[in-house]
Amino acid sequence: MADFGIEQVEQLFTRSDGSYLFARWGRPIVPIVFGVEASTLGLVKGAVEAVVAMAGHKMSDHDADIGANLMIFFFRDWQELLEVPNLDQMIDGLSDIVVRLDDAGANQYRVFRFDEAGAIKACFAFIRMDAALDEVPAETIALNQAVQMICLWSDRAFAGASPLGMANGLAVIRPEIGDVIRAVYDPVMPAVARDKSHALRLAARVGAV
Repeated sequence: MADFGIEQVEQLFTRSDGSYLFARWGRPIVPIVFGVEASTLGLVKGAVEAVVAMAGHKMSDHDADIGANLMIFFFRDWQELLEVPNLDQMIDGLSDIVVRLDDAGANQYRVFRFDEAGAIKACFAFIRMDAALDEVPAETIALNQAVQMICLWSDRAFAGASPLGMANGLAVIRPEIGDVIRAVYDPVMPAVARDKSHALRLAARVGAV
């Protein structure tokens, strides 16, 4: 991992506006999945469980605030989100978001919610199954979403390269990304960071994993 140092770690959490922002979950994760068959439901929840376990974090059956705090939606048209009961009450500006994503032809989007300390308390993940995603195995889609919800990455963290790689024909988390996930959930690391010195501490731990 010699080629994955401070600069690479820093880029994972440096946003388009140049600010540094990291957050991890501050409570157990309770997933619920909409819009898939039972067989795919198992794949998605299994991927979430695997990534949460790798991070050393916890899952639960119920969140005291909203029941399920990780909501994953699969659908064909962004307009379908406007028909989901009460979703507009959970996501501010949902109509504007749908228009923007529809116009951009986007096939995925995530909205995070944070507690008073800034740690993640909820995530809404939206996956529009377009022609491109129809060609991607369900296991790969599920693992990719699980990685991207486990912490607050930069909005451009994976613009140039997926967090996944291939091993023996199967999608797997890239080793360096897995090391970062384990490092950010180390109990001695903060749940929230807004200073790039965080990347220095992370890089040291990634090198030690």
